[in-house]
Amino acid sequence: MQFDFTSGPIRRNLILFSLPLIGGNLLQQCYNIVDTWIVGRYLGNVPLAAVGSAFSLMILLNSLLLGLCMGSGVVFSQLYGENKTERMKQAIVNAFTAVSCASILLLMVAYLALPATAKLMRIPQEALPAFMGYLRIIFLGIPFTFLFNFCAAVLRGIGNSLTPLLFLLLSTVSNIVLDFLLVLTFKQGVEGAAAATVIAQGISALGLLIYIIFRLPQLRPNRSHFHLDRKLLHRILSVSVLTGFQQSIMNFGILMVQSLVNSFGIATMAAFTAGVKIDAFAYSPAQDFANGFSTYVAQNAGANKPERVQQGFRTALHLSLSFCLIISILVFLLARPLLSLFIAPTELEALNIGVQYLRTEGIFYVGIGLLFLLYATYRGVERAGMSIILTVISLGLRVLISYSFAPHFGVWMIWISIPIGWFIADAVGVLGLHRLFKTK
Repeated sequence: MQFDFTSGPIRRNLILFSLPLIGGNLLQQCYNIVDTWIVGRYLGNVPLAAVGSAFSLMILLNSLLLGLCMGSGVVFSQLYGENKTERMKQAIVNAFTAVSCASILLLMVAYLALPATAKLMRIPQEALPAFMGYLRIIFLGIPFTFLFNFCAAVLRGIGNSLTPLLFLLLSTVSNIVLDFLLVLTFKQGVEGAAAATVIAQGISALGLLIYIIFRLPQLRPNRSHFHLDRKLLHRILSVSVLTGFQQSIMNFGILMVQSLVNSFGIATMAAFTAGVKIDAFAYSPAQDFANGFSTYVAQNAGANKPERVQQGFRTALHLSLSFCLIISILVFLLARPLLSLFIAPTELEALNIGVQYLRTEGIFYVGIGLLFLLYATYRGVERAGMSIILTVISLGLRVLISYSFAPHFGVWMIWISIPIGWFIADAVGVLGLHRLFKTK
């Protein structure tokens, strides 16, 4: 199913287009949660803390590739909205070449910088072997991460969000089966969990590429599209590099927070690891809905329909904030049972710290829900620089408050710094959006 957002009902089409995006990310969260559950319950707190820190680093690296693919997808969507199919094929070729080179470079840098990164993140000595072993394998999945996200960006650019979901479903089932097989049956430890993830990533990435090549000939470039178009490449990079930079800044800030959390010991590391997993699962639908809304904005911007962009934002805002409010209530009430999925009941210190984390920042999910929509809107109208400003405000405040006050007043200051950063960035973003709409 493909969606043309330049006409038709807004609310219905946004929901239908976003549902596969939400489902796909929830599937990804599922196999991340399975990794965390197996490691935490069967391997213990130290491996759980190591995998949690490794996950924060991996998210940072993947975010760069995801941002490059998302930015490229904005151009694909705009060209699709302009009905320039041949130009879109040329954009696909140019973007694929640029982002694939970036993924190879990222893979090389990740391996070379791993020892220094472990030191920078203040990984405790007892968790270091598991941290290093997990990442040495998980880094092999970087090319697969690029390939899947790029293919998904191409399909979403033409309004097809269902097909990536189906391949993610296959990948998730494979990952879960391999997790149990490699970790529990063959006793491969955290390395087995990493190998399961890489194999699953390969299944989804290669499967999606084969699907596009053989089932969607209208997207398949021919020889005439394989040449460098400097103007088109500049347009792609101006959006994708800024989007990738924005995603990287966001996750670099998270990585710095992870480093500070690590200084509070294994129990806090384990609690934060479990809490972040719950967070990601809880508000990822709002993030995926916003990513779907970015396609809506890009198509209408390409079709020169600014009034439809404004209508869509109001509709998306109502849907997203209503969802976030409900999720906040559920997370607050169910904090301890949710954490008990990852942390053994006997680990009372880690459980108590995790409950404090979820109940402090989890009640403010409306802040991140609005911020996701602001990112999506600015990205869709090719104002990705504004997304960077909002990210710097949000993450900069989080890091500043955490490092300034947590060493003196405790880890609670790290938790409360998160919503403070969200809401101040929201205020700046809404003001900028008001001015943007006013000029249209």
